[in-house]
Amino acid sequence: MSSRDPYALDKDSSHEPDPAAPAEDDVEPGESGVRPPRNPAVRGPVIAVTGAASGVGAALVSRLAASDEVKQVVAIDERRGDCASATWHVLDVRDPAIAEKLRGADVVVHLALDLDLETDPAARTAYNVRGTQTVLTAAAAAGVHRVVLCTSAMVYGALPDNDIPLAEDSELRATAEATGVGDLLEIERLGRRAPRAHPGLNVTVVRPAVLVGGTDTALTRYFESPRLLVVAGSRPTWQFCHVEDLVSALEYAALEKVDGELAVGCEGWLEQEEVEELSGIRRMELPSAVALGAAARLHRIGLTPSPAGDLAYTMHPWVVSVSALHAAGWRPRWTNEEVLAELLQEVAGRHTVAGRRLGRKDAATAAGAAGATVALLGAAAAVRRARKRRGI
Repeated sequence: MSSRDPYALDKDSSHEPDPAAPAEDDVEPGESGVRPPRNPAVRGPVIAVTGAASGVGAALVSRLAASDEVKQVVAIDERRGDCASATWHVLDVRDPAIAEKLRGADVVVHLALDLDLETDPAARTAYNVRGTQTVLTAAAAAGVHRVVLCTSAMVYGALPDNDIPLAEDSELRATAEATGVGDLLEIERLGRRAPRAHPGLNVTVVRPAVLVGGTDTALTRYFESPRLLVVAGSRPTWQFCHVEDLVSALEYAALEKVDGELAVGCEGWLEQEEVEELSGIRRMELPSAVALGAAARLHRIGLTPSPAGDLAYTMHPWVVSVSALHAAGWRPRWTNEEVLAELLQEVAGRHTVAGRRLGRKDAATAAGAAGATVALLGAAAAVRRARKRRGI
């Protein structure tokens, strides 16, 4: 997994193609540079994967390349990855030339997304939306009959009245206020529209719960804090998805063992009290107005990469059912408890305050400063309320 992008590439925030990349964008397996003939004994699909050089994409390419059910793997990224048995094309997914590289593929799994907390939001949206539009259009032009998109269960929204668990066909009630969620909602919209614009094209959407396994998101950074922020009166619930389980679910979708809108994650969920007991990290409880107000102000002045909307996903339930995958015979290998334990191992030694990752030397000082900021904001809010009551 890339530490920058939970779904795909590890690239800089400019999204510009690597100037050191070879002019010829076809990089074939083996030392000879000659495309090997497809194995006539294998009658499975030809599967193309975007964002194939790192993260989930790299793991999926390796898994598909080792499968007896796959005829050929076509890997697409801005740099060449490590899987020698895949056929590599080095280009940006926004390049219309990708249509020619997809010719002959049966299925495309689109994983070239940027959800990096540090990326400029406008550049991130431009990359994610334009890339998805281009891949869907190119796939249809190339005769591909299925595209698999990967978004997140965050698109359902974290709301106090959510069912536990949410059915996979539940309404998408998220807003664009959390990191990257606006992009994911637009990708979902493009996915729904594509079969109408391109008859014969099937679009399958996979929505993982909190993704863990080399990831860096606002939700994994939550566990890097010295205290777990809990908003008073909220009911947090936690459902995780290990990267290995996401990759196996994507393989199911790519092999057409399941289709439609699919949620993926561990069985069941953990309540906040269970998370605190398992992690050994104590809570810091704040009133809603203070927590949300502080988060909004700290983000607005550039002290934290996470907007206030990210807090909703630590306040309200957004646990999902994985019934469609279960019906197809898929089962997660990881439990919520096991994934949480791995996450805690991964973040050990990291220090994050209000979503901002700090160096070890700065952690104690910044934690005190952040605490003072929250206290001041809380005091200011109390003064405003008192004045309002007195009619000042």
